[in-house]
Amino acid sequence: MIDDGTGLLTIGELARATGLAVRTIRYWSDEGALPPVARSAGGYRLYDAGSVARLELIRTLRELGLGLDAVREVVAGERTVAEVAAAHVAALDAQIRSLKVTRAVLSTVARRGSTAEETTLMNKLARLSAAERGRIIQEFVDEMFHGLDTADPEIRERMRGLAADLPDDPAPEQVDAWVELAEMIQDPEFRAHMRAVAEFNAADGGARAGTAMWFAKRVVELAGRARERGIDPGSPQAEEVLRELLGDADRTAVLERLQASFGDRVARYRELMAVVRGTGPLPRHREEFAWVVAALRARAGS
Repeated sequence: MIDDGTGLLTIGELARATGLAVRTIRYWSDEGALPPVARSAGGYRLYDAGSVARLELIRTLRELGLGLDAVREVVAGERTVAEVAAAHVAALDAQIRSLKVTRAVLSTVARRGSTAEETTLMNKLARLSAAERGRIIQEFVDEMFHGLDTADPEIRERMRGLAADLPDDPAPEQVDAWVELAEMIQDPEFRAHMRAVAEFNAADGGARAGTAMWFAKRVVELAGRARERGIDPGSPQAEEVLRELLGDADRTAVLERLQASFGDRVARYRELMAVVRGTGPLPRHREEFAWVVAALRARAGS
């Protein structure tokens, strides 16, 4: 304390009172967070008891990670501690999400033994914003159904409702699935295939809402029962199952549609969406659809 009866402190005395380094206090003072209350005759900065309290606040806020701009606003009374804390929480949340994605990407790279090129692509795709990820999916769905007003509304809405966003804390397998999914839905060949599926639906499945979903359930039910009974797809008993399932429908058209709609890549697409969304593995029923396809193929041309 300077011996002039004012009770003011030099920067050295302030440092000893708070345990902070002189250079730190000087830097914060230079940046406007702790302006001196006066100057000595020799031009030295002087501080009062209130400066000690402000310095403790500055130290606390800095230790919590707040920038000097935010600290200055609090000290100047322009913003409350609660306001800057809330803003800092939001910033920290964004940093944490980014770090979690980084961790997941690196875990996937380590597990897969990825090349430098694969690592770059994986990081780029994983770091797309939620809006960008949603845009990729939306463009894919729009292309599938563009101009197909007769497509089954239930399927259209199910497709539009699919969320393909990584969670805040993605597991490595979710990052892996998202990267594969993003590559798949941007593949022109796959997009053309899915467009053909939508066209099949619009041509013969959209006349009655829910037709495609109803038919899929019937396939699972009837073909599943046939498989449990050990009925061979080429046997006469299989013909009875087909008649119950298809009635007098054009079997060639049904076979073509099944082969397009329930192939391996379509099944993989559904699996990847389930992994990314964290909903667990979906029942694929590949065996049931494969049984119907085999039964139809056995009778093709007959």
